[in-house]
Amino acid sequence: MTAKICIIGLGYIGLPTAAVFADNGYKVIGVDINKEIVDNLNKGKIIITEPHLDKLVRRVVDKKNLIGVSKPCEADVFIICVPTPIGENKKADLKYVIDATSCILPYLKKGSVVILESTSPVGTTKNIIKNILKKSNLDIGKDVYLGYSPERVLPGKIIEELINNHRVVGGINEVSAIKIKQLYETFVKGEIYMTDTDTAELVKLIENTFRDINIAFANELAQICDSLEINVWDVIKYANKHPRVNILNPGPGVGGHCLAVDPWFIVESRPDLANLIKLSRNINDYMPQYMFKLVKSLLKDDEDNKKITILGATYKPDIDDVRESPITKLINLLKENDYEVCVYDPYVNNLENKVKNLNVAVKNSNLLILGVGHSIFKNIDFKELLNLMNSNILLDTINFLNKEDMINIGFKYVLLGDKNEF
Repeated sequence: MTAKICIIGLGYIGLPTAAVFADNGYKVIGVDINKEIVDNLNKGKIIITEPHLDKLVRRVVDKKNLIGVSKPCEADVFIICVPTPIGENKKADLKYVIDATSCILPYLKKGSVVILESTSPVGTTKNIIKNILKKSNLDIGKDVYLGYSPERVLPGKIIEELINNHRVVGGINEVSAIKIKQLYETFVKGEIYMTDTDTAELVKLIENTFRDINIAFANELAQICDSLEINVWDVIKYANKHPRVNILNPGPGVGGHCLAVDPWFIVESRPDLANLIKLSRNINDYMPQYMFKLVKSLLKDDEDNKKITILGATYKPDIDDVRESPITKLINLLKENDYEVCVYDPYVNNLENKVKNLNVAVKNSNLLILGVGHSIFKNIDFKELLNLMNSNILLDTINFLNKEDMINIGFKYVLLGDKNEF
């Protein structure tokens, strides 16, 4: 008999995970407190943008392999995929993880498997999840198998990478790790590596922290190059000709629920030792403020030059996710300082200051900012936009546009990290 799986949390990870399990023959119950998500799921629809997910969900819902509900129910496997946001104190808020774990207690039985997928500080599975599950009066590790197995997927390629990427499984004991590995082996084509829960939790955190640190290096280089009147993009291009150098690109900051959050979980665990990690996080968090200072210098703080149009608000290209987006932080800074801001992003529906028509958004603007490199922005007629603006200033925060083309059109083209003085 095929195991019944209950997945708590139907967000950017939980829903694709539920759909992939369902597509491999499991009966999957998807749980979410968001009624809109559940109602749409039961109609075979999704409310997020992710390639191929809509067709996959429709297929498994039509087969009755996946249904959405608002509360957990009896199942053989429970997978927790809820958010782990960060508080103002830069510490993990585990409320959703704790609530999700508590709500499955009435449905645990001998042989149950419980898996945490939510990115969490080291020790969460062993110290928090396990202690909650003990309230079931079952032997955790013998009667109930418990472990941690994080996703490692890229938005825009989630389905493909869920299936093909290698995976780490951490169990509170060996038998738990084996049970969880066997479950994921039903669809994962990559290698699955077994370890303990603490190691698996830290692996997930350092994967994102590694990238955050390297982006911070690039962003610090951009600031240094601005001050030295050197083009950072040339510096990086030529430095990367070295066979053992691979510097990432600078930008307006780091967003998303992973890179902008996970490093703080390590800092929280050992604030006395995580010095480089904390410094890197502060550098990347500062970038929207740095961009704001550049905007002020370009507009000369003139009261008559207050309208700004921003192209793109998500934290990365070609997705609809604005979580921790540095562009939304820049937008807030501008609004707090009395700038009129219009945002054009066809991927995002619920966004304050969004204008659906690009020409309307740009009309009478004093500054045009390219914030995100959505592929569709390559098709924009920038000459037409220039004719609608009150000035010719274009700020490219990610080196997305061709400098010569923009100058030939008539723009004053400004690029982050390209000899900007302010």
